[in-house]
Order: sequence, then C-alpha cells, then structure tokens
Amino acid sequence: MKVAVSSQNNITITPHAGRCRRFWIYEVDDRRIIDGSIVEIAVAETLHAAIAMPAALQGISVLISGSMGRGLVDRLAGLGIRGVITREIDPERAVLAFLNGTLATLEPLDEIASTCAPRNTIHTPDHA
Repeated sequence: MKVAVSSQNNITITPHAGRCRRFWIYEVDDRRIIDGSIVEIAVAETLHAAIAMPAALQGISVLISGSMGRGLVDRLAGLGIRGVITREIDPERAVLAFLNGTLATLEPLDEIASTCAPRNTIHTPDHA
C-alpha cells in the first residue's frame, strides 16, 4: 500500500493539502514502512488546481495532511483514497501511527471556514 503525506518543506506535515507541491510517498506493508521518497508536482497539478490526480500521486491509498477541506476529502474518497487530517507534524510518525490505528485525526475544514472559496466557485492555486 502507498501512503502520501503532504510535506512542502520535506521535513514536516504541510497544513494545506490542496496547495502542497511536495509529498512523501511511503510504501508500507504489515504495519511498517518499507520505503519513502519525496515527489514534487507542478503548481498546475496541485490538488487544489488539478482536475485529475497528479501522476506522481496515482496509486496512493491514503493522503495524510495537516488540513484539507471537505471538498477534497470527498474528491479523494471518490477515487478510493482516504483523506486523513492530523496535528502530528512528523511524516513517518504519522504513517506508523495510522498503520497501528493510533493516529489522532481531525475533521475536514468546512469550506466557509477554510481559506478556500466554496466548492462551486472557480478559484486558482494562488488565492489568499
């Protein structure tokens, strides 16, 4: 199974999955990490901007991030990907805790409460 973790700085978990361009991709098996590597996607491929899943993230089963809106969680679910939100900042610790069923998780942000426009509004990845 592959688990992606948003990590714009390659060190900690990024709090906005939709704007993130760098992700740790962990290959996991039987509650352990087998391998991990960083992938980078173009601005146009960010989950906030892209219509399709970026090639670098295809094949993931889980996306762990510091935050994401309900729209993204629903979109991921439609692709068979579980969106997981946590306050944990260490990517490997988050993956291991997720695999062991001990990762503390949060609910998705409401569209209105997030910095993103409502789901039916067209917006770009450089919005404030």
